[in-house]
Amino acid sequence: MSRIKIGYLPLYIKLYDDSNPHYRDPMVAHMKTLISMLESEGLEVVAADVCRIKPEFEAAAKLFNDEDVDAVVTQHLAYSPSLESIDALLSIKAPLIVLDTTPDYELLSKAGYYSGISNNHGIHGVQDMCNLLRQRGRHYEICAGHALHSEVIAEVAGMCRAAKVKKNYETARVGSVGGSFHGMGDFFIRPEDYKARIGADVVYMDNDAVKKYVAAVTDEEVEAEVAWDDAHFTSEITNPETYRAAVRSGLAVRKWAEDEKLTACTVNFLSLDQCGLPKMPFAECSKMLMRGMGYAGEGDVLTAGLVGALRAVYPNTTFTEMFCPDWKEDVILLNHMGETNLNLAKWRPVLRTLPFNYNSCGETASAYGCMRAGKAVFCNVAPMGEGFTMTVAPVEMLDAGLEFGAYRNAIQGWLKPPKPVKEFLKEFSMAGGTHHSALVYDVDLAEIQAFGRMMGFEVVTIQ
Repeated sequence: MSRIKIGYLPLYIKLYDDSNPHYRDPMVAHMKTLISMLESEGLEVVAADVCRIKPEFEAAAKLFNDEDVDAVVTQHLAYSPSLESIDALLSIKAPLIVLDTTPDYELLSKAGYYSGISNNHGIHGVQDMCNLLRQRGRHYEICAGHALHSEVIAEVAGMCRAAKVKKNYETARVGSVGGSFHGMGDFFIRPEDYKARIGADVVYMDNDAVKKYVAAVTDEEVEAEVAWDDAHFTSEITNPETYRAAVRSGLAVRKWAEDEKLTACTVNFLSLDQCGLPKMPFAECSKMLMRGMGYAGEGDVLTAGLVGALRAVYPNTTFTEMFCPDWKEDVILLNHMGETNLNLAKWRPVLRTLPFNYNSCGETASAYGCMRAGKAVFCNVAPMGEGFTMTVAPVEMLDAGLEFGAYRNAIQGWLKPPKPVKEFLKEFSMAGGTHHSALVYDVDLAEIQAFGRMMGFEVVTIQ
């Protein structure tokens, strides 16, 4: 998982320094404790000096932009007049996360509570600042609570992870092998629109690149990859020649992806032969997800970039599709031809020779596994006019259906939605969800929702 770097902006008021320069000391000590708590969550913190007036806020904003932080966390040590900070806040490129907290847990039952006001009145500075941010149309997230008696620090860390996913998506480099699937329109986006509306770049593996990188794969590299497969998969290969050709094709794509510094990739099996790749590299597509890249099938650069952005922050992420409902059991079969994050497989994946007649490349090889049980978030991003809709749902992956052994011939998983299947499917399609999605295990729904809001997506939650 890539490290998350955040800016930390402490807000204060010059009036208090003018009257008593030591007045701030207990608030600064508390701020240092909060920073240490955030660092213990795995965040790298770039802290600005305490800011009171416009030039100080401007210097802090420049620091954060120069450091290219993933998010900026604000904390009011006391009240701070919002007109001193607003212009600098609007100039910050990273998402804003407001930490609304104070040092003391209780005041009402505390003798001499009035003296505690000096250390604990930052909340109305938060209100002043947030009002102005909202007036000016600047998005922010807010986390409120006492650091030791709530989950507020963990919530802030979660919002920072969401901000990192946002940056990942906006800076994605998505490779396309075989171009788009002809006629498949739900997730289709032109590269120029993808760049303009998300920020991602699309890179195509053309015929010349295919020839170059296939030729660059050595026999020694093929044999090393075969050895890796033997160590990680149960082999049921019946045609070694076909298998090695598939390995060579996969390694060619891998070399190209590494040279192009791709964060995600998509392979269109239907037109793969037109770009000259010898075999459909199903196993390599799964290995991309296992290694930390994003992936989506059928030339879907939009979802591939999404999966890559999520996968870099949340390792237990995969590409998936809802295939078939089981109305009686109220579950949905997740399935795909041969691409998934096999780190999430319940059992040791099976590597098999695969008959394949969807293009002239013919027989290939693929690795199969059944998705493990657990809590997850289903996440779908769909083009919608000039914007995007992100549909999310908390779901449960079941330990079911495994006795039939279907996982030996396909990627398989059984999803239990948060409401009856008939209602879930209706709401999903009313929101315009596409048939390609990401599935993220072991994640807080609120973090995924926040990522969508930070992107400016319409976020639809089915729960």
